Amino acid sequence: MTETLESSSTEEMIDEIRAIIDRGLGDTKSRQVIAASEVADLLLDLRLVLDSGENQMESISQN
Repeated sequence: MTETLESSSTEEMIDEIRAIIDRGLGDTKSRQVIAASEVADLLLDLRLVLDSGENQMESISQN
């Protein structure tokens, strides 16, 4: 049961990361220069998703 929960959580996290990346790329596709703050925002968004997924995985494994 735990393996199923972990794999679905991992898949959801990966899908969310892909969506964030796709949005970021879509916003910057037509520009030649991207501000460092925009790149930092994108990386922070990805970091938050990864951290939240890691916390969920820890709570699942403890139960």
